[in-house]
Amino acid sequence: MAKLLVTGGAGYVGSICSTIFLEHGHDVVVVDDLSTGFRDAVPEGAAFYEMDIANRAGITDVVLRHSIDAVFHFAAKALIPESIKDPGVFFDRNLASSIALLEAVRHAGVQRFVFSSTAAVYGNPQQIPIPEDHPTQPVNAYGETKLALERALEWYARAYGWTAVAFRYFSAAGALPNRGERHCPETHLLPLVLEAAVGQRPSFSIYGDDYDTPDGTCLRDFVHVRDLAAAHLKALDLSPGSGFHVFNVGSGEMYSVRQICTAVERLTGHSFDIRIAPRRAGDPPLLCASPQRLMRQLNWKPGYSDLDTILRDAWNWTLRGHRTTGAS
Repeated sequence: MAKLLVTGGAGYVGSICSTIFLEHGHDVVVVDDLSTGFRDAVPEGAAFYEMDIANRAGITDVVLRHSIDAVFHFAAKALIPESIKDPGVFFDRNLASSIALLEAVRHAGVQRFVFSSTAAVYGNPQQIPIPEDHPTQPVNAYGETKLALERALEWYARAYGWTAVAFRYFSAAGALPNRGERHCPETHLLPLVLEAAVGQRPSFSIYGDDYDTPDGTCLRDFVHVRDLAAAHLKALDLSPGSGFHVFNVGSGEMYSVRQICTAVERLTGHSFDIRIAPRRAGDPPLLCASPQRLMRQLNWKPGYSDLDTILRDAWNWTLRGHRTTGAS
């Protein structure tokens, strides 16, 4: 079993991956500055340090103290509209701070690094489904910062003998019974639709219904967070010093925003007000993964990423939060 450092382990994907790492017998150490994460999301059994990833001395001390074998880097700013309005904050947080993290773990002797990247590195797709060798032309600063760190990781792997992995997530979704998606403010599609269905929001806004898609709304590929966590565990099977690897993590299926609304109404039995709002800058009209490389090279297969399972798990989480706190 491995000793794992998880940055951003108080956030949505980081906390769920940490939970599943623990279930598989690994030791987990979480570092999170709680700027967007939640202390109560860190799973019981994980050591926790409230710390900025740019704190080189602090990170190095944590890595050495716990004899860390591998780093899983989830910490990042991720709001696409904000990244267009204020790109400097994203380059500072997602790139500069992450380089400081790389240097800290390098000086501590770690040579295995797994990075939470994004399909936003591709920009507007030229082919569907999108393979990993598709041109990378981000249309927002969020994707640009993720791509820049991928490139840095490739150089680190080459120069320092690392095994480095960039997982390009499509739309992470779903929940565990006791952990799910919550942000402040909430901007992600599924939580907003489900909160409208439960009556927590007066309406749900579709940002643009005039895209060149079958129903005019954006199309997205959703992957369950359980399947994301399974992919991350597979990364530990890669040989030491095997270099830099890039994998898409998605289901290979697309659903439109309108289809999601219809599916949520069917699942929950609740109708809700749907409004049309202007397009958001930086939103590609469609995104769909080709996960074949991940399936072939790491023997990964999505087991929870059918739409009904994703919506059911996310709905149960929404109901749990609504009952206990009145908010997600």
